[in-house]
Amino acid sequence: MLPPETEMLKAWQHRDETYDGVFYLAVRTTGIFCCPSCPARRPRPENVEYFNSPRQALAAGYRPCLRCRPMERPGSPPDWVKDLVRRVETASSPLRDQDLRDMNIDPARARRYFKRSHGMTFHAYQRAWRLGGALHQIRQGDQPDQAAADAGFQSLSGFRDAFGRHFETTPGRADDLDPIVTRMLESPLGPLLACATSSGVCLLEFTDRRMLATQISTLRRHFKRPITPGTNSHLDQLAEELEEYFARDRTEFTVTLDAPGTPFQVRIWSALQRIPYGETWSYEQLASTVGSPGGCRAAGRANGMNRIAIVIPCHRVVNKSGSLGGYGGGLRRKQFLLDLETGADHLWSDA
Repeated sequence: MLPPETEMLKAWQHRDETYDGVFYLAVRTTGIFCCPSCPARRPRPENVEYFNSPRQALAAGYRPCLRCRPMERPGSPPDWVKDLVRRVETASSPLRDQDLRDMNIDPARARRYFKRSHGMTFHAYQRAWRLGGALHQIRQGDQPDQAAADAGFQSLSGFRDAFGRHFETTPGRADDLDPIVTRMLESPLGPLLACATSSGVCLLEFTDRRMLATQISTLRRHFKRPITPGTNSHLDQLAEELEEYFARDRTEFTVTLDAPGTPFQVRIWSALQRIPYGETWSYEQLASTVGSPGGCRAAGRANGMNRIAIVIPCHRVVNKSGSLGGYGGGLRRKQFLLDLETGADHLWSDA
């Protein structure tokens, strides 16, 4: 079912990315259909009609927009990104802008996508990937010159310089490093950026959330460690548990978390994890649970600063009246998660 038309009108007028995949808008005067977040000029409302899926829009005779590319499934990275990541992971040397053009990928588009989704440009991403692989090799006992060669560096001095800038130490002190590793996870609600230390998961956030850059900066400030693409046992477990959660095969997460904050934030985040699956609390109830009756606003702020979406279920807190209240990932996602947990059968469709 489509959201109410007034809600869809507001979403595309504000280019709300959280509605991408929820509905598609087609412009009668141009014969083109778009995602709600499309950066193109806003058409007149009377010239717009709405569809549940790209398939419906195509059947009605509309063509996909070349700017927002609505045919790319919102629940996973586009195919060109998947291909590009695979190339990064298997290439013997770094990809240059001309390599991207040879793959029919605009370098500026790659830069924007990785900046928005990973908090770093594409070239920074592949450099971090190569250095992360070299760090792993050195920890396994390889010499720095071998690790440098395998990472595609043409000189040991260049490798040492890049290693020092990224990790703020030398390859000889690699055993002391504990970087934050990060990987992208797919979900029915769109891609999620996951980060973990060796102690546990420290971030899980929708890649289109406007606070993502702030959250990444907070991680750097808290942990004082570099962030590099990769994975570890915590992220592997998180990916498995999220898949089970969205399949309604899991009601409780057991993955270890590493979520520092102020004492009040930590109490709030701990209380959130005690809200039973399929139930909701009000902000008043949340505040009272941590011993701060009347501290609804403070509880709401701490709730909004949660860096580990879904696993620390801030989506289970609603207004006293029963209305949804706020949610950093967008209210449609919050409703989806609550419907998922209560067994409702009107979840979004990727059709």
